[in-house]
Amino acid sequence: MPHRLIPFALALLFLPLPLAWADITGHPRVIDGDTLEIDGQRIRLHGIDAPEGRQPCYRDGKPWRCGEGAANALAGKIDRRPVTCQERGRDRYGRTVAVCYADGEDLNAWMVAQGLALAYRRYSLDYVDQEAGARAARRGVWTTTFERPWEWRRQQRKRQP
Repeated sequence: MPHRLIPFALALLFLPLPLAWADITGHPRVIDGDTLEIDGQRIRLHGIDAPEGRQPCYRDGKPWRCGEGAANALAGKIDRRPVTCQERGRDRYGRTVAVCYADGEDLNAWMVAQGLALAYRRYSLDYVDQEAGARAARRGVWTTTFERPWEWRRQQRKRQP
């Protein structure tokens, strides 16, 4: 190696590495079926999409607020336990995107396995198996007639002036 490149090569060794994503731990507030807040930080659950709070599903022709049901189920699952979220990145709204755990159990996977959220294939295939299991067992939204959350949101945006 020519002598003039040695300082450059040595400088590369001391460049700071990108910071690893940090774990976030605390007692969360459930915002909805796929969003938590810990110490003021919004966390979007990676790879899942739960019905929106106002979104109805229809069971035997009767409306059921499945988004509200998903949020309530997640809050009940967490109860007062601390949650640890392993950050995967940021979404377009600046929220942390993470896989969250309570006592070592993947809450993202639990939501999909219970039929309370869908695998959000647009961003991940991590929870496709849990969705297939919930659908086959007819759990949660799979006992109803419903719009997929991303489709429901798109319809709501079209209706707004």
